[in-house]
Amino acid sequence: MLPDLNRLKVFHFIFTEKSVAGAARKLHVSPSAVSQALNKLEGEMDVVLFTRSPSALVPTYAGEQLARMIGPFLRDLDTGVARLQQARQVPSGMLRIGSPIEFGNAYLPAIMAGFRESYPEVTFTLKLADTAELLSMVRNGVVDFGLVDDFFLRDRLEGGMGPCAAEPLIDEEVVLACSREYYEKAIAGDHSFAHLAGREFVAYRESSLTLAGWFLHHFGKPCAGLNRVLFADSHQAIISGIRAHLGLGVIASHLVRKELAAGSIVPIRTGAREIVNTISLAQLLDKIPNLTERTFLGYLRNDVFGPDGLLDFSGAA
Repeated sequence: MLPDLNRLKVFHFIFTEKSVAGAARKLHVSPSAVSQALNKLEGEMDVVLFTRSPSALVPTYAGEQLARMIGPFLRDLDTGVARLQQARQVPSGMLRIGSPIEFGNAYLPAIMAGFRESYPEVTFTLKLADTAELLSMVRNGVVDFGLVDDFFLRDRLEGGMGPCAAEPLIDEEVVLACSREYYEKAIAGDHSFAHLAGREFVAYRESSLTLAGWFLHHFGKPCAGLNRVLFADSHQAIISGIRAHLGLGVIASHLVRKELAAGSIVPIRTGAREIVNTISLAQLLDKIPNLTERTFLGYLRNDVFGPDGLLDFSGAA
């Protein structure tokens, strides 16, 4: 059993002040209350912490050892409480954020750096995972909030949002694309359902709902029996497969913006509007954000994802 923490605090002040009277002054209690707490602590621990003499209290070996344990803990506690109190006045402390892997790698470090220019007392922990795992992190308090996407991993999300609320932040264009070399060899301008369905594909997992969703959206009917030559859990792996001329894959166009502009990656256009994936902010329904969280979320909504924000995914390709 742990000793009573209040009595350990009394012991700490007796040790540092070298007297019962000094500890009483620091604690704003009577000397008799300090003596009683010390006696109870020694009885509770079944050990003598001080040798009493008419002129002083001399710590025993056990007292010295206990002081070495208690002193750093109380000093760290005092510093930590001060930081928590500071966070009520000025954005500071740790923010724990979850994000899809590719989006987090591509954008969040720069977003965090921009925020720290105004609030240098804020530090970050970034967790990268898929939507289902990110929502689990939000539900279990592993992250303060998560940025989640709707389209790429929709097939992994079972049971809905649970106790989480989602706030849309920004839309990104989702396209079916391939390398220029593959396009000239296997597509050659024929964007018909029958021709595209017979090509090679790089896909997310074996279920490949992203591919099925693309065909349903663009042609109004699903496509079974696709020739999937690569299964991958990573969006970046799908992009790498496209670059290596393996076939067609569904990707977010802003992640290959330069290659689309240069023509080394070619989007398949059908005349229909492109699919839009929404990146949303997920947090617990009953969560009351602290000052640091509120300030960062305001930065995301207005300075990053707002109408004139830092990130604009429209017209990416």
